[in-house]
Amino acid sequence: MALQALQSSGVALRKILSHFPEELSLAFAYGSGVYRQAGPSSNQKAAMLDFVFTVDNPVAWHSKNLKKNWNHYSFLKVFGPKIITSVQNNYGAGVYYNPLITCDGRLIKYGVISTSVLIEDLLDWNNLYVAGRLQKPVKIIAMNENVALRSALDKNLRSAVTTAFLMLPESFSEEDLFLEIAGLSYSGDFRMVVGEDKAKVLNIVKPNMAHFRELYGSILQENPQVVYKIQQGRLEIDKSPEGQFTQLMTLPKSLQRQINHIMDPPGKNRDVEETLLKVAHDPDCGEVVRLGLSAIVRPSSMRQSTKGIFTADASLDCGSPE
Repeated sequence: MALQALQSSGVALRKILSHFPEELSLAFAYGSGVYRQAGPSSNQKAAMLDFVFTVDNPVAWHSKNLKKNWNHYSFLKVFGPKIITSVQNNYGAGVYYNPLITCDGRLIKYGVISTSVLIEDLLDWNNLYVAGRLQKPVKIIAMNENVALRSALDKNLRSAVTTAFLMLPESFSEEDLFLEIAGLSYSGDFRMVVGEDKAKVLNIVKPNMAHFRELYGSILQENPQVVYKIQQGRLEIDKSPEGQFTQLMTLPKSLQRQINHIMDPPGKNRDVEETLLKVAHDPDCGEVVRLGLSAIVRPSSMRQSTKGIFTADASLDCGSPE
């Protein structure tokens, strides 16, 4: 199963995890500090380690973490775990970040997200924020036996493949596919215009082709709509209107809604299925899908970055592990 490719047994990462409350349904590390990237982020040892912690009960988890790591939080800590959780769930992309923390000699940043919010994002792409991180190779450090979460993680990968197919020609390379997949969560992200390295997607994919193959190989081999020539690193897909309609009908709900909003003229009030059938016959089908992605990612990334102003604090150290 593709999900197994995400698993990791990194001792150093688990050691950092020991500084935090244990009640995690999922914990993973991502970014240039974990997987080598080309370009400006190529120095892995100097790169910040990025983590996401998924918790069933954010109020209880923040309450324990405030006792262990009070100094990680911004001024919001004085309002207590309920307000922190409210900020986490109701603003931005549903994740609360504590950045610039020194832990075991490494600079880290960690985000906290509710399990239910993550599952919704993985299935429906409401924000495509943490779901987008999980479409690229990450190192899973801890995961419990939550069947719904495991299923949603797998569905997110399959949705990424289907969405990329709709934006690609009939024949393409593995690298073309992985570049599209890695770029999904950057579609419309204002940070790619202001501040972030514009070659970021290429720098993520190029040094990590083997990791992408490991993550997506079984999904591609099982997909009835693709001919996967593994030896040549080439793929061919069904670009007929019927094939594209099948793919459009399996897209996450938020992306389907955005496509419907883009294509449905005022007063028509087409249902989603009718709109998707029209898009399947449109020569610009791929561009419509791309616009739908941008409509999800742009506001989500802007809200999350704005929230970071209130949740960031000075560089501080980790507390002692229990």
